[in-house]
Amino acid sequence: MAQANFTFDSYDAIGNRESLSDVIYNIDPTETPFMMMAGRGKAKQKFEEWQTDSLETPVATNAVLEGDEASFADPDPTVRLGNYTQISTKTIMISGTQEVVDKAGRKSELAYQLARKSKSLKRDLETQLCDNKASVLGDATTVRQSGSLRAWIATNDDLGAGAGASGGFSAGIVAAATAGTPRAFLESDLKTVIGNVWDSGGDPTTILVGKFNKRVLSGFTGNSTRFDRGEDKRLTAGIDVYVSDFGDHRVVPSRFTTEANAFVLTPRLWEVRYLRPFFQHAIAKTGDAEKRQLLVEYTLCSKNEKGSGVIADLTTS
Repeated sequence: MAQANFTFDSYDAIGNRESLSDVIYNIDPTETPFMMMAGRGKAKQKFEEWQTDSLETPVATNAVLEGDEASFADPDPTVRLGNYTQISTKTIMISGTQEVVDKAGRKSELAYQLARKSKSLKRDLETQLCDNKASVLGDATTVRQSGSLRAWIATNDDLGAGAGASGGFSAGIVAAATAGTPRAFLESDLKTVIGNVWDSGGDPTTILVGKFNKRVLSGFTGNSTRFDRGEDKRLTAGIDVYVSDFGDHRVVPSRFTTEANAFVLTPRLWEVRYLRPFFQHAIAKTGDAEKRQLLVEYTLCSKNEKGSGVIADLTTS
């Protein structure tokens, strides 16, 4: 077949309109499981402090003579903990022309970019909260920094061999943990940490893991619950709930947690406290452009790190 002579087709035409969808497709994930499960509180200072307490170890010999004279001992004081607030930010600058021209997929470039940056800032917080960061006092030239989840957990951290060392709170600072030799994620280690957290008084209802070790956990052969979708003929291989001797533990995969750690958490013992909640403000105009800054100031409050644990130094591939 051949095209007839003098046919004016779309390849010759100049004025055909372009076809550009009015929908902008973005599949980047924005779920933040740790922030969602942790509590939300208000900070009042850039160094936010709180106290923890614990009861005496139970004794099996608490018996006295009839008419015995009472004896006394100094009560144990509370433990004072704290964490520094951290400022996180995103900025936007949109030219006056770009704001008013006809655009596909959004009416206002400024509003669209603010929405994008807000989601990105939220992802930054989730990543930093779950990281292994020490707290930093900061000064005029040093960024103030909040100690993160991995750094806080020191009592029930199962470490790899070699140079692995706990972090934890001491002398006003949350220290980062030191990585040990990477090793495979074993069910026996998970059971041990869950048991240790329970012994410490925790109620570990959540296991937070990255992608690789979520798959490893799904291969564990112990007590587990898989949702049965037999009615629609789908095979479900992943574990949604891990059942140990100490209860049911929801397994939550996270794209933003550190892949080398599997966290065993009591969610009520964690809180993100905000000195300045998420907000945006205009920055002084210096030309033909609109400037905006999104900002949040926050810290991670570990109400009692003994109520959570971590299997650390795991292989990630």
